[in-house]
Amino acid sequence: MHILKRIARKSISRRDFLRVSGGVGVGLVVGFDAFAQASGAAAVLRAAGVETVDATGFVKIAPDNTVTVLIKHLEMGQGPYTGLATLVAEELDADWSQMRAEGAPANNDLYKNLAFGVQGTGGSTAVANSYEQMRRAGATARAMLVAAAAESWKVPASEIAVKQGVLRHAGSGRQSTFGELAEVAARQTPPKDVTLKSPKDFILIGKQLPRLDAGAKSTGRAIFTIDMQRPDALTVMVSHPPRFGAKVISFDDSAARRVRGIVDVKTIPQGVAVYANGFWAAKKAREALRVEWDESGTERRSSEELIAIYRSAAQAPDVTATSRGNVRQALEQAQRVFEAEYVFPYLAHAPLEPMDCAIELRNGSVEAWYGCQFPGVDHKVIADSMGLPLEKVKVNVLFAGGSFGRRAQPTGDVAAEAAAALKALGREASIKLMWTREDDMRGGRYRPLIVHRVRGALDKDGSIAAWDHVVVGQSIIKGTAFEAMMTDGVDPTTVEGVSDLSYTVPNVRVSARTMDVGVPILWWRSVGHTHTAYAKETFIDELLAASGKDPVAGRLALLKDHPREAGVLRAVAEAANWKASTLDAGRARGVAVHKSFESYVAQIAEVSRGRDGLPKVEHVWCAVDCGVAVNPDNVKSQMEGGIGFGLGAILFDEITLNEGRVMQANYNDYRMLRIGEMPRVDVVVVPSAEPPTGVGEPGVPPIGPAVANAWRALTGQTVRHLPFARILAV
Repeated sequence: MHILKRIARKSISRRDFLRVSGGVGVGLVVGFDAFAQASGAAAVLRAAGVETVDATGFVKIAPDNTVTVLIKHLEMGQGPYTGLATLVAEELDADWSQMRAEGAPANNDLYKNLAFGVQGTGGSTAVANSYEQMRRAGATARAMLVAAAAESWKVPASEIAVKQGVLRHAGSGRQSTFGELAEVAARQTPPKDVTLKSPKDFILIGKQLPRLDAGAKSTGRAIFTIDMQRPDALTVMVSHPPRFGAKVISFDDSAARRVRGIVDVKTIPQGVAVYANGFWAAKKAREALRVEWDESGTERRSSEELIAIYRSAAQAPDVTATSRGNVRQALEQAQRVFEAEYVFPYLAHAPLEPMDCAIELRNGSVEAWYGCQFPGVDHKVIADSMGLPLEKVKVNVLFAGGSFGRRAQPTGDVAAEAAAALKALGREASIKLMWTREDDMRGGRYRPLIVHRVRGALDKDGSIAAWDHVVVGQSIIKGTAFEAMMTDGVDPTTVEGVSDLSYTVPNVRVSARTMDVGVPILWWRSVGHTHTAYAKETFIDELLAASGKDPVAGRLALLKDHPREAGVLRAVAEAANWKASTLDAGRARGVAVHKSFESYVAQIAEVSRGRDGLPKVEHVWCAVDCGVAVNPDNVKSQMEGGIGFGLGAILFDEITLNEGRVMQANYNDYRMLRIGEMPRVDVVVVPSAEPPTGVGEPGVPPIGPAVANAWRALTGQTVRHLPFARILAV
């Protein structure tokens, strides 16, 4: 999920003053006053023997010597629990075995994401926006522990060493753990500034460490929303409209109320809510409902109708995102002109855990528990829906069973539905809103349907003289709280990845046309890059082939002004032995390189023809430059996961509309990549001293074009209308 292209980078200097709060019985909160409004950087040292304090900071040190880092980013499998805890542990000089992590509750003031101003996870920003923030929190806590030891032992602080969670003074032989010193540390004056380690002194950053969430998830101890069981909670399921935008006229619940376990049925803005003692009772009662819908004004066009409209619109773009040189003149004077059209279907996120939320009203206050990707948004949505002030609402962030952008809702859809269902009961209660796989597949939101029209010109020397690119689709951010991101009428998420074309082409124009369609859409893992990378990298491959140039060498020549993209391209070519390799008969390779979320990724895919007639991806080589790799093993895991995720989508997946109704329902007709279809993946993490950038999404964009380019080399067939499965019907 991507919110901003540019990650806000803020440094903390001497002008950012520390604040301290707390006292006996409440622990110590150390934060950065000037920085707190933007980030809430804070360290909490829990005094020995004190009851658990409210999670109002970033670090808690307990009497048992465990160090718990409060993570402001949702853990949905991408690794922020481990990544951000590593940053704290590095500067704290803690031992990794004492580190723990918990999800931070909703609190925009303390935990807002520096990239987009509210507490939320997306855009591959977790480590990038917290790199200095979390290190400084750890360094501040360390300094106060050292000061506590110096006071207790009557020795100079400069003589105290900290290593693997133990403070030592060589001269006196004294030593203590963090937990033993926490109470004294709570009385120390925090330093006005701290010095962070030089990268050459890193002990944990850049090393392979066990993931903090792996044990709980492997043993079943991890609590996801679907596991949450509140006392006396009712299960709620909502009958949603069959077409987007339909409203309830009336309903007959007589049959539903005969289902054993049914408790109540209510109309809410999102549909008709069924309340029952358990999932199956709720599901059966919902199936027994008879609902009359007002479908006037709903979206009734089919996918094919929309594609035809988009194709026409691509001939007349209305907004220019990028322009340099004179594209029209270059096209007119070109030796050869090539044109291509690309069609990308609606895509569902299809996370393993469908949408859900546990929420209850007690004593005039509301508390919710769920895998919340945008707590800063949902907190207010729940408060507004319930008619309560923010301080009367608490959102607890649990593990999420995947998201890929699905849970990052700018309007808090699921939170609003859960709150509406709770409020409709008109009494104190606890409920658990549950969606089925079919609800999620057919209930929106999707990666937008997109059509690209690209023209490229070669001059008499075979050089690329012009690039004219039009992108047509719905805007993800138009009409949302993020609409301010739009520039001159262009949604940056529509054209990202081509509006900043890295290839050296003298004449470039990138245009867009925004379409109004009544289908709810949302950012999908790597957002606009999912389609722009495919169009850009397959089209450049065709232009290079037409001029007789090697795909790798040709790209390198065009990337002379972009060393980091060239660097990952060289690295992946070396890893795959691109120049010297001899392929087995019936195999071919393709390459792609793309920058997204400030990270640079190049991939080479080796494919054969599978028994089903589709590409069988045998091997993928991947090189990534994401700045400092805080957890290299996690970087590799995210590249591997992104490759699998992207590969399944380009081979098999599409959401199709028939008279406005979604035709797919479950994994049987929107299938995932199967384990036997996952290729061997080799990942090279390019060493870098640059600040860390995102890894959750950048592995996705290059895999599609790398496979497509290999397939064209193998078969001569160019696939421009995804998914690949469509070629079997041609």
